[in-house]
Amino acid sequence: MLANIGQAGFILSNDLDNTDILVINTCGFIAPAKEEALDEIRQAVEQKKKGHIKKVIVTGCLAQRMGQALRDEIPEIDAIVGLGQRDDIASIIKETLQNPESFSNYLEPAGETEMNDSERLLITPRHWTYLRISEGCDRKCAFCTIPSIRGHFRSKPQGAILAEAAELVNNGAVELNIIAQDSNYYGRDMNIKDGLVKLLAQLETIDRLKWIRLMYLYPSEISDQLIETIAASQKIVNYIDMPIQHINDRILRSMRRTDRKEKTMTLIDRLRKAMPDVALRTTIIAGLPGETDEDFEELLNFVKWAGFDALGCFTYYPEQGTPAAEMTAQVPEETKIHRADTIMLAQQKIAFEKANAKIGKTIELLVDSTDGNTAIGRSYAQAPEIDSICLIGNCTALPGQFIKAKVTGTKDY
Repeated sequence: MLANIGQAGFILSNDLDNTDILVINTCGFIAPAKEEALDEIRQAVEQKKKGHIKKVIVTGCLAQRMGQALRDEIPEIDAIVGLGQRDDIASIIKETLQNPESFSNYLEPAGETEMNDSERLLITPRHWTYLRISEGCDRKCAFCTIPSIRGHFRSKPQGAILAEAAELVNNGAVELNIIAQDSNYYGRDMNIKDGLVKLLAQLETIDRLKWIRLMYLYPSEISDQLIETIAASQKIVNYIDMPIQHINDRILRSMRRTDRKEKTMTLIDRLRKAMPDVALRTTIIAGLPGETDEDFEELLNFVKWAGFDALGCFTYYPEQGTPAAEMTAQVPEETKIHRADTIMLAQQKIAFEKANAKIGKTIELLVDSTDGNTAIGRSYAQAPEIDSICLIGNCTALPGQFIKAKVTGTKDY
């Protein structure tokens, strides 16, 4: 959107006190994201009332999910733009400016437009970026709103992905973080067997690309071939992000997940056998309807056994329109919060112990930023923006460069 707007001749600005048009790109996945987006919109409307902003346009997932109901809740919004109209944002801005008193709704069913993510204007540092390989999701997890918001699963054509990757690397990227709603489903909608493995083989041939990181791998779909591909690669980092959500088989069935406890535990063993230094990240939901104290204890014991390098635990939110929201035996809010806190305290102990175990070791770091003699960097085990960071003293390297550094201590995460 930023590139589209800039190429149309608009001046991009982050000055909220001197802006003609404010475009708010929203998330609408769970209740806290919705509330955060609504707060941002209301703050923008207040600025508009004061004359600091002329028009407020809302786009993204919350716009797609709520549609007209969003404007009913906040009437001062000037236009609502769905996911399918992302590439029309510049023309929509022009139309909104030309029609000072009218409201416009630009909403089409998600999943009807072709993806084209080339010619991007990055808001990440030049040396690392995200590379989206698909859109939407065909899984029907009982707690999840993504399929209803973003539509059915659509793989981006391999040629388009490779062209975008080459463009990003030519502009300075040395790390590509592969993202999708379901990365290891890539290619199935196009009848491509082992689509992700084949795509990775092509990405590895790009010169000057150093790190390829895989995000959002559905655990039950992590094949032996994918594990072997990662383990043998010089560019795909030994980092596996696989949201498991839960470990109790009954809860997993309620979630409509295909994973099962024994298979997940076996997978973790397989990953560590193939890659002894593998970094494992996951996410967990606490308090799904019907989760008993015994179910939670089983989950807690699994977290202690698995020893994930990074873990996020979220309380269950009953999202309108999802099967889980209609389930009986909803867990009280205070119980959900207590369970999530308990999981995170157990994970904190694991994370701190893993960090302390690195003291004295020399590791390779990608420098992200510098401030005087102190820099911030990441190892292969740290994804940008979501995982921990490394503070580097006496660093003369520039952002985007790789260095070797000795670990001398830890602080929190």
